[in-house]
Amino acid sequence: MAKKCPKCNAENPDTKQFCGDCGTQLTPSVSISDVTKTLETLVEKLTTGSTLAGRYRIIEELGKGGMGTVYKAHDQEINEEVAIKLLKTDIARDERTIERFRNELKIARSVSHKHVCRMYDIGRKEEKYFITMEYVSGEDLKSLIREKKKIPEDEVLRIAQQICKGLAGAHELGIVHRDLKPQNIMMDKKGDAKIMDFGIARSVEAPGVTATGMIIGTPDYISPEQAEGQEADHRSDIYSLGVILYEMVTGMVPFKGDTALSVALKHKTQLPQDPRTLNPELSDNLSRLILICMEKDRERRCQTVDALLADLRNIEDGLPPGTKIRPRLHTFISVAVLPFEDLSPEKNYEYLCDGIAETLINSLSPIKELKVPARTSAFSFKGKDQDIREIGQRLGVKNMLEGSVQVAGNEIRVTARLSNAEDGFQLWSDSYNRELEDIFAIQDEISLAVVDKLKLELLGAERERIVKRHTEDLEAYNLYLKGIYFWNKFTAEGINKSMALFQQALEKDPLYTLAYVGLADAYINLGVWRYKFPKDAFPMAKALAEKALKIDDALGEAHAALGAAHLWYDWDWTASERELRRAIELNPGYAYAHSRYSFYLTAMRRYEESLKEVRLAQELDPLSLMISTDVAMILYAQRHYDRAIEQCTKVLEMDPNFSQALLCLGKAYAMKGDYEQAIATFQKTVELDLPWGIGALGFAYGLSGQRDNAEKLLHELEELSKKEYVLPAIRVWIYAGLGDADKAFEWLERCYEERVTWMSFFNHHPEFDLIRSDPRFRQMLKKIGLE
Repeated sequence: MAKKCPKCNAENPDTKQFCGDCGTQLTPSVSISDVTKTLETLVEKLTTGSTLAGRYRIIEELGKGGMGTVYKAHDQEINEEVAIKLLKTDIARDERTIERFRNELKIARSVSHKHVCRMYDIGRKEEKYFITMEYVSGEDLKSLIREKKKIPEDEVLRIAQQICKGLAGAHELGIVHRDLKPQNIMMDKKGDAKIMDFGIARSVEAPGVTATGMIIGTPDYISPEQAEGQEADHRSDIYSLGVILYEMVTGMVPFKGDTALSVALKHKTQLPQDPRTLNPELSDNLSRLILICMEKDRERRCQTVDALLADLRNIEDGLPPGTKIRPRLHTFISVAVLPFEDLSPEKNYEYLCDGIAETLINSLSPIKELKVPARTSAFSFKGKDQDIREIGQRLGVKNMLEGSVQVAGNEIRVTARLSNAEDGFQLWSDSYNRELEDIFAIQDEISLAVVDKLKLELLGAERERIVKRHTEDLEAYNLYLKGIYFWNKFTAEGINKSMALFQQALEKDPLYTLAYVGLADAYINLGVWRYKFPKDAFPMAKALAEKALKIDDALGEAHAALGAAHLWYDWDWTASERELRRAIELNPGYAYAHSRYSFYLTAMRRYEESLKEVRLAQELDPLSLMISTDVAMILYAQRHYDRAIEQCTKVLEMDPNFSQALLCLGKAYAMKGDYEQAIATFQKTVELDLPWGIGALGFAYGLSGQRDNAEKLLHELEELSKKEYVLPAIRVWIYAGLGDADKAFEWLERCYEERVTWMSFFNHHPEFDLIRSDPRFRQMLKKIGLE
């Protein structure tokens, strides 16, 4: 019997499902058996309070889909809430479909990822088939889009990265979702995404039950190849994700039509409208990436979700899609200088061995075309028996400079060798047998030999800087090297020892600029780490840096020290940026200059620039725990809590007790609402005797409603302050967590009066969003020049 199209009235054979003229779905012929089946499907449901299969107590209905109805249930056997999808009767009657679900469920269960909803099992009770899966409390992404219309770009980037990570976990196992859509993405109570319904996914490598030529997928999100009935692969999921991103940023799907078939055909034949025309606030970078994901030809899309994930992260950093490498210092050649080995009989010249290596680092790092890892990273391998090829990989360099020092009386023997870090082949070596007073000439000769062997062309004043001697006094030089040795221990005792040695070096040579900078940096660290009152530390640091610059205005390290003092103490933002930019111009290879400039940019809330700058510092000092933590802190300031947690975790893998990373990690957990994790993390910082830890712990207690515990900490601080100085910012944190704005601002005023360095950054701290709307907050910003 012919079927008449309800739209264009064209006659179609009874075997057709869609109109041959306009593509409208045709009404099927109805029989008594069809009606019976429909009625069975309609009444096929579970009631609240009933028990399925003697195990699952039904709590509530969650929703209906193409395959059946989903319920929240309590698994009485394992005492856990689960989700149950009760399959429609017509699906359950098809043994081939059930067999397909069984086979594909085995594959789907192998996907174990925090951004993928776990599939458990397929069960049967009488004629009812059901699938059990992880229960996710929240709403699906489709509901979030309906609620927000257009989701803010930073939130889109965060959710998209989580979806990519979940897909990557499946794609690594050869599993393609094939029906990715916002209805299949759950957003839990914390705002994290979980991909659902890998039930119709199947292994790319294993033969599937579904015949090629059958369209699987939802028309609004289907890839062009699926619309043609072709085999789907991982790039089909990327297309569907592109459509989801399109809908997230515009509030609508790219193609609409009267029928499912007409929509599917548009995915194959019609170009989507640029999402920026529907959302002018959208960045050009994200708009471009969405359209790349939605290319008709799958060869022109992002080829892997890992590549897509990298592009999403690039966009967060203000970089366009397809950027392979983050901005570098125009570096084409790289060399790491390892600490020299002490071969002296008494083994008492470690400071000289380290000093020679550091002097070579300082001599070579200003060369614009040369990457030289900073001391922190290069010296992290000291005393460890590691192959230079492994060290080269970890430091990201292709060449390695090593050496040894042997001192006997007034004689010194220095051996140096330059090797290719990729194959271990020695490029150059030499030995220098001289008197101790010739150490300056030896260092110059080694630096110039490295430049020659690496075939570097020195520009302008670069050669002059390489052989520049900041002192000719051997005794002053030795005192300075000993000072640097203790300064790098990063303890209060070590810094105090270094200051005494720097001062002695200056008594020997009052024009020794590096000794002035060493003293300035020591005062800065004492002020920042709260070992000394800021009012006692920073004016001294400024005076010393300015003294060095009067002697040598081209000393980048001195400009960096002065810029830091302007940033953390004077709150003179214009002067701080001027000095830090000058430091980078003079010495682009100085990691501290880039790191401190990133602090300034963060204070200005210029986050994209700040991330670029801190990543340059990280490239120069890849194993620095503090610089790697600075990356996390900037991500935290941007409210990218998941990325901050991920970055902190990487740091803690290198050192589980690095307190600054623990502090940042705990704050990110707290702002995500994971108070249990936050409190546990902050408790560890308290155990490590980090002063900020008590304030952070009290903040988390306050946020989580544990008021008694927070007030107990305030009492402990009151007692402690009778014996020693307690930083006022610690109490600001606790009162902010408790929601006591009056007390928070009272102690914030104390921070201002004492010029606490932390004040430079309180404007961007998410934890103070709780009191940001108070007029006193803006008044404080004006007082320090940030408003």
